[in-house]
Formats: sequence, C-alpha cells, structure tokens
Amino acid sequence: MTIEEGVVFGNGGGRELACGVFTPPGGARNAPSVLIIHGGGWREGDRSQLRAYGLRLGRAGYVCVATKYHLTPEAPWPAQIEDVKAAIRWMRAKSGELGLDPDRIAVKGNSAGAHLALLAAGTAGLAEFEGEGGNPGVSTAVAAAIAIYAPTDFSAGVGGGRVLVGDAGEEAARLASPVTHIDSSFPPTLLIHGNGDETVEPDQSMLMSRALDELQVPVELHMYAGQPHAFDAEPVFARQCADVMSLFLARYVPSAVTA
Repeated sequence: MTIEEGVVFGNGGGRELACGVFTPPGGARNAPSVLIIHGGGWREGDRSQLRAYGLRLGRAGYVCVATKYHLTPEAPWPAQIEDVKAAIRWMRAKSGELGLDPDRIAVKGNSAGAHLALLAAGTAGLAEFEGEGGNPGVSTAVAAAIAIYAPTDFSAGVGGGRVLVGDAGEEAARLASPVTHIDSSFPPTLLIHGNGDETVEPDQSMLMSRALDELQVPVELHMYAGQPHAFDAEPVFARQCADVMSLFLARYVPSAVTA
C-alpha cells in the first residue's frame, strides 16, 4: 500500500490544510473511499491517531484520506465542519487523480471526529457549513457514515456542545447537533459505542440510532458492554471494530477486495 503524507487539500484560516492518503495495494481505479476524521474533543489530536484504520481499510481496497481540521484553540466553530467539508469536496474534485469513485465516498470518525462525520453526512449543501477551503460548488454528499462514540445532540448542554460552540447560543448548538439534520435521505450509518463511556454518554449513539431507524434509514448500532471512551485503543477491540466497519462498508460502499 502507498501512503502519502502532507497532501494539501485546501486552505482555511490563512493556512494550508493537509491530509494523508492511503492507496490500496496495486493502486486504485474508481475505488470506494473513506474520509477518516480524528477525535480529541475538537481541541487536540491529529490525523495520525487513526492510522491503523487507514491501513486496515486501505488493504481492503478503500482509498483512505486521513484529514486535518482546525482545532478550537486556533479557530472557532464552525471552522471544524467547514474543513471536513473542504476535504470531501477535494476528494470528489480530485477523484480521477486519487483513483476513487466520486459516488462512493464514506466518512468515518472517532469521538469529536465521529460528530463531524455524522454532521457532514446530514448537511450536504447546507450553506452555513460550506465555508471556504477550495473547490466551491462541489457536492459534499457521502454514501455512508461511521461514527465511533459520537456526540450527536447538544441540547440542554450535553454531548460537549459548550466545548465546541462556546457562547454562540442555543441555535448554534442545535445546528451543530447531528440529530438535528436527520431525514430520510441520510446515508446508511454505523454507530459504535461502549456502554461504560463516561465522556460521551452511550445515549448519544442510541438517540441517533432510534431517530434514523424511525425514518427507515439503514443503521447499525454496536454497543460494547462495560467499555469506556476510546476503548478501541486496545488492539483486540480495534481489530474487531475494523472488522465491523469492513462488513458494513462491504454492504453499502462495496470494494472489489475482501477485507
């Protein structure tokens, strides 16, 4: 597999935004792809955190892009989702060069990155979050979403909303909540959580799952008994989560290669 680091995909806040690109063994031609978004409470972290998932999914035939986004100490909300959408636009605009199918782009994230993945999945075309960053007018629609211990609802001050939107107000918190943007066009979604999570309550994934299911959107919820936040840092759980993701993607964003 080929890994290219520091690939510039756009500009935001006066500086370049870069990503890492994982190309499957033998190269890629019209392949499905996954945008990987790191966690860290929107305040810290970097794209290297989820390198193992990029390697695993890359070997399964997916072009993986591990993206950077502005952290809140550097840029206030909504810079984070604007950067994620800039990465999706770049992937679609450069699909020929990257060897990916522009209609088979999935998004995947952990924690804060999972929140951004779900929000991107539900807000394609929403002007408030398009921002700048390059390739204006290119669609940010995605074919599927994967969210591992995701904050989904910032109402009543829960789910980390105050950390993200600060004092921007209740309407900003509502618009930043993925559950606000659910409708029947939402893409197939995989949710993974541990019911021992004290950082992001497991109810956040359960709420998202119920809301999607009520609209008959394909959704899977995998709840791991007793597991805390970031439980997939343990290799045994990371491997199992990767297997679950591979099976989900094979159903909704299929690759020609079996994981």
